Amino acid sequence: MSGHSSYVPSRGIMQWLDARLPLPRLMYDSFVAYPVPRNLNYAYTFGGILAIFLVVQILTGVVLAMHYAANSAIAFDSVEKIMRDVNWGWMLRYMHANGASFFFIAVYVHIFRGLYYGSYKAPREVLWILGVIIFLLMMATAFMGYVLPWGQMSFWGATVITGFFTAFPLIGDPIQQLLLGGFAVDNATLNRFFSLHYLLPFMIAGVVILHVWALHVTGQTNPTGVEVKSSKDTVPFTPHATIKDSFAMAIFLILFAYMVFYLPNYLGHADNYIEANPLKTPSHIVPEWYFLPFYAMLRAITFNIGPIDSKLGGVLVMFGSILVLFFVPWLDTSRIRSTAFRPVYKIFFWILVADCIFLGWLGSRPAEGIYPALALAGTIYYFGHFLFVLPVLGLVETPARLPGSISESVLAKHGGSGTPVGAAAAPETKG
Repeated sequence: MSGHSSYVPSRGIMQWLDARLPLPRLMYDSFVAYPVPRNLNYAYTFGGILAIFLVVQILTGVVLAMHYAANSAIAFDSVEKIMRDVNWGWMLRYMHANGASFFFIAVYVHIFRGLYYGSYKAPREVLWILGVIIFLLMMATAFMGYVLPWGQMSFWGATVITGFFTAFPLIGDPIQQLLLGGFAVDNATLNRFFSLHYLLPFMIAGVVILHVWALHVTGQTNPTGVEVKSSKDTVPFTPHATIKDSFAMAIFLILFAYMVFYLPNYLGHADNYIEANPLKTPSHIVPEWYFLPFYAMLRAITFNIGPIDSKLGGVLVMFGSILVLFFVPWLDTSRIRSTAFRPVYKIFFWILVADCIFLGWLGSRPAEGIYPALALAGTIYYFGHFLFVLPVLGLVETPARLPGSISESVLAKHGGSGTPVGAAAAPETKG
């Protein structure tokens, strides 16, 4: 999706700046005149929502860091001081804590939208891989941030998660000690996690820039999966996509505000309002809700697999559940991009969505009774979807007929004919 810039700077300072640092031209070409497929739906607005929440998390995090004390003796008290004594501190903390949850809600919708519409297919493999890297960085950032309040669940969550690394022979113990700064979760651990939690969001922002760059090189996908063929298939980003993104952001921010002001602790855990106590283990250690599906997979492996014991097997399965996402562009053998035209695969896709939700629920249950067996079944389907269903079904499924172009699909949907409204305003693009 490239073409000659249509930006015309006004007289004076803008012309002078454009000749030396064409930042206004870059912004205009990227967010005003940039051509986007005319049939984008609201599932495509979550990229913009994620950008807004990244900014919210960084801004609130920087201010909170000004008042937080990364010392195990006073960390818990410093959080309480932020809540009670810092002007608007309670709101900043609730925005930051709930912002993490809403960040993950948006990213999960964004990932499943990409899987449904085949946004990972050539030539967008690097775009997809960068997105998975962002997801991994988000998970690391969120985990380290959860430790900072130094409550009971923070302390014991850090103890359990860092203990995973000891499952790896030879290298496991040195890695754990490097993370902890010693042999147990203590002050050195808190300092390390605080430093990394402050740093990683800026790394995320850097990868996001690469992600957006890759998107602008290959162009946006669309619900039909048909590539752009002419200017009739596109509209300018502003106002068409801008208005749709703004409306979706407003709805999402209203829900976010409701959680912050009325249910600020709904997604948290009560034990984290108890100061960390190394001598008292909580009856049920659980991570934040957005980690629960992976936690269920970790606990699903309760048996040895040959020379691999159950602990190492669980860790490998948990990390493998994310690693497999990197290979999705090559595991999908279908020539059809969008699931909308794959009636059989569509069923399996929604089973995958239900399976992930089911695994999330199982992750919140105790690791006893029937729950580990159900988690194992859910884990088998998760990997089976990517390693068996995706490659095999792509070879044998008969897809529905694709529209000849994006314009044709829009006209068929609305029962119209002729040139779509707004087509003349869109710049010429290359599919």
